[in-house]
Amino acid sequence: MSEDLTAVARFLYEAGTLKNTVRTGWWMAGVKHPESVAEHSWRTALIATIIAKLEGADPARAAFLAVWHDSQETRTGDVNHLGKKYTAGEADPRGITADQVVGMPELLAEAVRDLIAEYEAKESPEAICARDADKLECMIQGIEYRSQGYQHAQRWIDNSRGRLTTKTANVLADAVLKTGSLDWLRTALGEKQS
Repeated sequence: MSEDLTAVARFLYEAGTLKNTVRTGWWMAGVKHPESVAEHSWRTALIATIIAKLEGADPARAAFLAVWHDSQETRTGDVNHLGKKYTAGEADPRGITADQVVGMPELLAEAVRDLIAEYEAKESPEAICARDADKLECMIQGIEYRSQGYQHAQRWIDNSRGRLTTKTANVLADAVLKTGSLDWLRTALGEKQS
């Protein structure tokens, strides 16, 4: 390959900042050390795969969308819903992405721009599944925080649950709500469920 990949290398370092970018909305629930954007995106991608497979969509594409869905937060940070009310206009993820891919090989830059445009358009089955995965991941994280004593996380649980659109995400949300956050460990250890 003879193309200069310096811009890609810079982006990879930039993307790494998401490992240290916290999801600030959780501070309002009292969570002192909330998850990072990268942690959220990882589980969102897993959930997107599951929802898409059960919805008959392309699970790999849905996971791909989910991995990239918050990549613009390297430039904006995680602006929670209340904070968005006070910004001078919501930053357009497509515009941020266009800035992020400047100097990359055009084949790659176009693929990333198209990916973000698809997610933001909310029209393809895979984008719909990835968006539901984003909300379901927030709901699950809220349940985990609530079980750690952060009772105000209930607002995020309820809000996320109410924004799901696919049948699979709704059924899965019901199952999650009936399952304890450590039931997986009890099952793996062969313990009796309470």
